Amino acid sequence: MPLLEQVSFFSFLNLSENVHWYDYLNDVLDIVVVTYVIYKLMMIVRGTKAVQLIKGISIILVSWFLSGFFGLKTLQFLLNQVITYGLLGIIIIFQPELRRGLEHLGRTSNLFGRTGTSDEEQQRQMIEAIVSSAQYMSKRRIGALIAIERDTGLNEYVETGIRMDSHITSQLIINLFIPNTPLHDGAMIIQDGKIAAAACYLPLSESPHIDKALGTRHRAAIGVSEVTDSVTLTVSEETGAVSLAIAGRLYRELDEEALRNKLIQELVIEEKETTLSFFGKKGGDK
Repeated sequence: MPLLEQVSFFSFLNLSENVHWYDYLNDVLDIVVVTYVIYKLMMIVRGTKAVQLIKGISIILVSWFLSGFFGLKTLQFLLNQVITYGLLGIIIIFQPELRRGLEHLGRTSNLFGRTGTSDEEQQRQMIEAIVSSAQYMSKRRIGALIAIERDTGLNEYVETGIRMDSHITSQLIINLFIPNTPLHDGAMIIQDGKIAAAACYLPLSESPHIDKALGTRHRAAIGVSEVTDSVTLTVSEETGAVSLAIAGRLYRELDEEALRNKLIQELVIEEKETTLSFFGKKGGDK
């Protein structure tokens, strides 16, 4: 084989090998990005009524596939119309989740420099307001239930209460839980650094391992922490003990310093690590 032909042949092999590895890496990157996007979308809609809507859309898509497979032309035509004009409907129906998703993306990106710092400052101010109000209510044995949203949406529970969209202050938190006031019964939910709603209903835990001495307030705190990644604070009306429910586990009788440190760990340190991590949070402590 002439030298020129040998050089051309080996050059072609090298080029083919490079293209092969490039395509392979490109496919892997494509899969990873799509997986990450789907994961984030699932975390955004989890805990909201959008989950039921997604199930309905899935049923429509499966019905469309089966109608084509079995040759049900009329049904397939109707489903084609639903799918064709359903995109606008999906945008309208999922508008709250889409907005929250874009806001979450903006909070977790550092494209604009000071976003992470301002979020951390806001979280610390919120924590101080919660700790201060919890100590006040604990000393006076004022019962309280406060759920703090993280990645998993709590809109489903916000809708059961009274909308507020208020800035967080210790004075406002205390006033909401003063006995015999209109909003004292139920949970207060915090979203995006604001009090989203009060007098909300939370799901009760059905775990048989919960201490029988714990009342409805603590069962609700554990229940919502089992189905979402929220951090939920309770103040016992009987003993004044302050507790935190996280991932189905109840951290009981926390003093002021322990409460502050736990909230910082879960809402500030954990969030920073989540932003740096590719697939979300690390495992829980202990």
